[in-house]
Amino acid sequence: MILLALVVQQFIPALTGLYNSRLLLLTLVFLCASVTVGPPVMLMLAFVCGFLWDAQNALGPPGGDLMGVYKFPAETLRFGYSIVLYGLIGYLMQGIQPLFREGKWQVSTFLVGVSIFVYLISEYLLINFVRGDFRFPLPTLYQIVFTSAFTMLFSPLVFWVQFHIAERCGYEIRFEGLKHKKKPRRTLI
Repeated sequence: MILLALVVQQFIPALTGLYNSRLLLLTLVFLCASVTVGPPVMLMLAFVCGFLWDAQNALGPPGGDLMGVYKFPAETLRFGYSIVLYGLIGYLMQGIQPLFREGKWQVSTFLVGVSIFVYLISEYLLINFVRGDFRFPLPTLYQIVFTSAFTMLFSPLVFWVQFHIAERCGYEIRFEGLKHKKKPRRTLI
């Protein structure tokens, strides 16, 4: 799902009417997966997703004269920062794993939006730190909020797909709250 999300992410346009907000599909797949697995697997997923995200987005400008074409190059973060941010939001999702395992996936859906908001705010604050000054225009806040909300709306669909993949692969996501525990039968002997 991660590789498919990375490819599909390239074809999802920004919503220009909502401050250029967009669906962060790779981040959404990572967050939905991180609540269903243990911490070691989540950290591995954070490394893979962060590495792929940085490899896709942290590339320099295409060939050509940098001074003639790019007179004001954008300040960028170093390669690998997304791995740390993915690990942090993954641990945020791990914190509600007991509720998720009880069958309360709605809380996980809400926390997906909160996690993406935290990720985007952290990324923007890091960019401001690298830039050397602090600017936080209101349209940027709107873009972060709408991106978080828009991505959160698609999390039930990703959870549904993950449940079906887990079922077909034989992986059990336990829902202790939804299953009735059978009482052992009493015998007379």
